[in-house]
Amino acid sequence: MRRTARWVLPAFAIALIAEVAGCHSRFVEATLDNRSSHPLHNVEIDYPSAGFGTSTVAANSSYHYRFKILGSGSVKLSFEDVSGKTHSFSGPELDEGQEGSLHITVDDAGHVDWAPDLKTPQ
Repeated sequence: MRRTARWVLPAFAIALIAEVAGCHSRFVEATLDNRSSHPLHNVEIDYPSAGFGTSTVAANSSYHYRFKILGSGSVKLSFEDVSGKTHSFSGPELDEGQEGSLHITVDDAGHVDWAPDLKTPQ
C-alpha cells in the first residue's frame, strides 16, 4: 500500500504541471442533429485522415462523437434516406491542431447546415 501511495503525489504533480503548461490533446466535439421526421441510415462523417459513423440516427435525435484532426481537408457527410437514396455533402475545411466543436444539422428537406466553432490554439 505504501508503494502505491508514494507514486500518487508525483503522478498528480506531473498532471498538474502539464495542465498549467497548457499541454492537452486537441479534440473536436462533433454533433449530428437529425431534425427530420425520418431516420438517417448508414451515416458516415469523414474528416482528414479518418472517419466515423453509425448505422442509424433516429428522427429528431442526435449523434455525438469526439475526434482529433490529423492533416487538413474538408469534412464530408453521407447518409441514406428512408427510400435508400444516398446523399453526400461537403462541409468546412479542417486543419490539423484545431479544437472546438462542429455542429451538423440535417432538416426535413434534406438540407445540411454546418456550424463549426474551431480554433487553433497558440
